[in-house]
Amino acid sequence: MRTVTSEGGRQQAVVVRRSESADARGIDGLIGPSAVAVFGRVNVIHLLEKANLAVTLANEREDIVAHASFFDHPVGGLVDQAHWEPFLQKHFSAKTCTPWNTLFLHIFLAQPDFAASCIKEIMRAVFNAVTELQNVCLVSPNVGRLEAALEEVFEPLRRRTDPGPRCLAFVCCREEHSPQLLIRPARVEDHDDIMHINAEREDPRAPLLVEMLEAQDEKNPALVCESDGFAAGLMRLSTAVDVTRLNADFECDDFGGFCRREDAEETQSAGRSSENPNAVCIQDFIIHKNYAARSVDFIPYIFNLFPDLDFCIVSVPKPCPKLPLLLQSFLRRTSRASSWPPQDLYVLPRAGLSGVEVRSAVAADRPALCDLVKGLRLSEALLQDLDCFYESRRDPGGVALQAFVAQHGGQLVGTLILRDEQDAEYICARYNIENFIYFSHHRREELALMRHLVLKSCFQHLGRHLFKEVLRLAHRSCLFHRTYPCIQGQEHTLNSCVHPLDVVLDGAVPVRPRRQILYPLEQLGTNGPSRRITEDQAPFALSLISRKLTLEPKVAVNARIVVVGASDTGLSFLEVLCLCPHLRFHSLTLLSTHGFPGDHEHDDVGFLSTSHAYSRRDLAQLPLRSCVATVTGKMVGINRKSKLVLVSDGVKLPYDHLVLCTGLQYQVPGPPGVDLQPNCSRYTGPVPANLLTLNDLQDCAAARRWLLSNFVELEDNAVVYGDGIDVFTATETLLRLGVRGGRIHLVLPPPGGGAAPRLVDPVVERAVAAALREAQVQVHRRCLLTRMDGGGDEAPLTSVSFASEGGPLRLQCGVFIHLSNKGVDYDAFRSINSCFLPFDGRLVIDATFRTCDPCVSGAGPLTKFSRRYHADEWSHGNFDSREVGRDLAATLLPRFDPTLQPEAPPERGRLLPLYKQAKIRGGRLPGGLNYLHVTKPSPSYAAGPPVTHLQDSGIVTGRAETGNYFSLRLDRYDLVDELTCLSLEPLPFSNYLCLFGKHQQLLGQLSSRYRQGLIHDLYSFFRQSWCLAIYHDRFSDFEQELQQINAEDERPRDGAAVRSSAARFLSYNRNLLPMFARPGLL
Repeated sequence: MRTVTSEGGRQQAVVVRRSESADARGIDGLIGPSAVAVFGRVNVIHLLEKANLAVTLANEREDIVAHASFFDHPVGGLVDQAHWEPFLQKHFSAKTCTPWNTLFLHIFLAQPDFAASCIKEIMRAVFNAVTELQNVCLVSPNVGRLEAALEEVFEPLRRRTDPGPRCLAFVCCREEHSPQLLIRPARVEDHDDIMHINAEREDPRAPLLVEMLEAQDEKNPALVCESDGFAAGLMRLSTAVDVTRLNADFECDDFGGFCRREDAEETQSAGRSSENPNAVCIQDFIIHKNYAARSVDFIPYIFNLFPDLDFCIVSVPKPCPKLPLLLQSFLRRTSRASSWPPQDLYVLPRAGLSGVEVRSAVAADRPALCDLVKGLRLSEALLQDLDCFYESRRDPGGVALQAFVAQHGGQLVGTLILRDEQDAEYICARYNIENFIYFSHHRREELALMRHLVLKSCFQHLGRHLFKEVLRLAHRSCLFHRTYPCIQGQEHTLNSCVHPLDVVLDGAVPVRPRRQILYPLEQLGTNGPSRRITEDQAPFALSLISRKLTLEPKVAVNARIVVVGASDTGLSFLEVLCLCPHLRFHSLTLLSTHGFPGDHEHDDVGFLSTSHAYSRRDLAQLPLRSCVATVTGKMVGINRKSKLVLVSDGVKLPYDHLVLCTGLQYQVPGPPGVDLQPNCSRYTGPVPANLLTLNDLQDCAAARRWLLSNFVELEDNAVVYGDGIDVFTATETLLRLGVRGGRIHLVLPPPGGGAAPRLVDPVVERAVAAALREAQVQVHRRCLLTRMDGGGDEAPLTSVSFASEGGPLRLQCGVFIHLSNKGVDYDAFRSINSCFLPFDGRLVIDATFRTCDPCVSGAGPLTKFSRRYHADEWSHGNFDSREVGRDLAATLLPRFDPTLQPEAPPERGRLLPLYKQAKIRGGRLPGGLNYLHVTKPSPSYAAGPPVTHLQDSGIVTGRAETGNYFSLRLDRYDLVDELTCLSLEPLPFSNYLCLFGKHQQLLGQLSSRYRQGLIHDLYSFFRQSWCLAIYHDRFSDFEQELQQINAEDERPRDGAAVRSSAARFLSYNRNLLPMFARPGLL
């Protein structure tokens, strides 16, 4: 909190923060005649949307006390925003004003009594927030008189031409509000001041401070920053840099190995390390929190102190709880896997200290650009687009191109090529870009696609400045970047040349994809959405950068987070971390048996049922591939003392936070040729090629390939054994592959024993049984596997034996698909057990996902709650895995996010979490029946089905035998808590999932209409156009608004507020809901 004082001496506590769209009404109320006279008439929302930096002062009641908006160009149409620099330097004495260090004030508003104090507070905050900022100019074509508060802060710019342009021209310099700190050599007399700062951070090296100050010399100097005679910070430097160790531990080729240029060639030819390092190292740094924003003031002094050195470096251990603000100006390099202890190296080149000049590309730049992109992936595509820009300013499809270059010291160091965004409506409908911008306030010509980006490593930390300048020079307000997945090593033809990708990840925000409505387009006809929205494109992950994001740095998180298992829980956890717009996780790792999922689509592969959590398209639309390093292999050990995960191929993954979410897997039942016991130890020996245990889509794809090559054309039998829906989906896949039903033996174990039910609805079970009989599949019930026989080690199985009520059963087989009794993978169990994490049939955790080790968390079906909760019937396996993963992320984020409270409520650890999302299961069953079952979370009972209340009611239409069965159950509150679909037609899964939890009145008075006999087919009922609003991804927000209206409205309800809210919802979302009439349309 800060304090502002009125002219009458009245004080008011205020918060200085970045402006939000919710501030618009309060800001608009501050606009007066004096502001209009200087800044002209303004649209506040438009101003907030396009400003590079907007600052608001709000009091404790959240009333707006003052506001100021800053742009990178002058007010109004006085001069083109791309050419203000020559204009200003021609007509005014403004040689020090450059795009690198200058912003322009476009509006200042304040409560009259507090205006003078507020403008000073805002200027102090702006200069502290933007470290390179030196000047704030007020240049406006409106020649009104400045109010007194502005006259006190701004000084007029001296004119160089007479009469010159008719405008106001003032400047405010940093020295008046946030002056640069005085940097000087440290003295012993500074000891007491530094000790006072050390006391706040409890530095164990504090007693050695006197020795440090006395021991400094030319190669090991110590510097202090001074403010008002007070030593506010200390920095110790050293030129004794171990170049050999640096090059062994880090990738330093981009920096010449930190060797002097004249020594580099000699060092390389002689095969030895240079004795003259080209870097100075920061060994220790401390600064008072009130001056942390001015940490960068040390850097120019350092390079002046060592004029022959080109790099300043600092090594930071992992994890560093909070990175100093100083490092925001540095480049980051991660240590190699072989280095120990693991650290991050931060590098600041001398060349990157003064920024870069950005301008439009010209034909003469092509040779230098060819050298710049030589050897880069997709560089040919970049050069082709560059040639198109030179020739016609358009690409081969006729879309406008713009090309820009960044140069430093006359040398080209980067390029950025833009293309007009032709799919703005598609992007707005498919991605949540309105979490960051108001789409309606951006004209189509202001939106551009970032086609190619190349920036030399030494200037990578200047990526935000490059984006800011390109937006200004190109007259754009928003840039998009698309990342297409590379499936199975194939390079996507639509991908662009971006090097390094970190520039985009550091500067742009990832945009979450939106859930889509599956429209009955033929039924809607001309009332359907535009084809620009409904036509499918190749899926891509979207990133966005707008003007207001160019001066909003992200919080860097260098903690090493390792997720074991590419389960729905693990992917959901990583999704939340990767989509945090203000956080940049540098070290996310996914350890998975088959690498990153997403190469296969469930409908194409088959065999297993699906939770409909992540399709291949869903994964392609998320930034996981860009933000997460994937390691292929299995976890075979955990070293908790050294914080290492041991991988099957010998790799050691260091971690600071380990998340175990491997899920449950079907296991190999035992060795061939041996009688199997019910509780025998797990088998880990050789597995016959025709014994298939399928656990993910990669396993299914491999099994499909093997069957097509080695089984389908033969006459051997296929034996499918197991309990649950997967045995039926696997049988249907075999039938679709062309295996005759007479060759398939479906063996089902006895029900009970805690096994998952096969198919919950008996109607569905009867329909599947009829389809199996029609396909002539031989079904054997109540059988237990007792033996597998083959020709020897790793030889194919020839037969399998079962015990049944009718006596022993022996089946000859060419392939045996084992889908029974999921359990914890043996390697995962051994890793958990050997490192002494509690294991009680599952990994034991508490309600906040913690194991006995605070650095190891567990989630998903792998886990169970500690017995102290006395709730053995509940575990994560009873809930939706995506919801569990999101809650895990919400629990861990306070450790990394400074904007969140670090402590969880004390009762959270004593109570089990409540999850409300539906459990989903679906697949293709025998007979070509598409199956979907959605139900609320329920406990696991040792015997018997879940309790059904007498007040529950069911709505059923169609028949399973005819392939149009739809069952929907309402609970005692008339909310949908279960639905089952069985159809010969493809199901719009995402639409039907939206029905869960909805009240029957919201679904068109569903219950009363059904009782009146007006609903004969729920499929056609839920295809009607009125239902489409319920399937909209923002309908839940609309529901919350209605609930708030009902809670606040104590007067008789005439429905006006509800109708007004509904009209706003339909009008705001008219691009996706054009089939609804809106006010003023008729």
